[in-house]
Amino acid sequence: MLECISRITEYVGGDEALFRSSRLVQDAVVRNLQTLAESSQRLSDQVKDNEPATPWREGRPDGRAP
Repeated sequence: MLECISRITEYVGGDEALFRSSRLVQDAVVRNLQTLAESSQRLSDQVKDNEPATPWREGRPDGRAP
């Protein structure tokens, strides 16, 4: 998960204009976001319980915890 975050940061570095201007960058960022989301669904309840400040249910269309 940290690798996905690192790659997204490397690709755009917070530069929204760069993100919007390059379909290649958009595709790379979206792919890493998908990988990140899939990885978060596989975390154990113990890991999630150790991070109570993390909004695990946010961002899911069905509102279920990943």
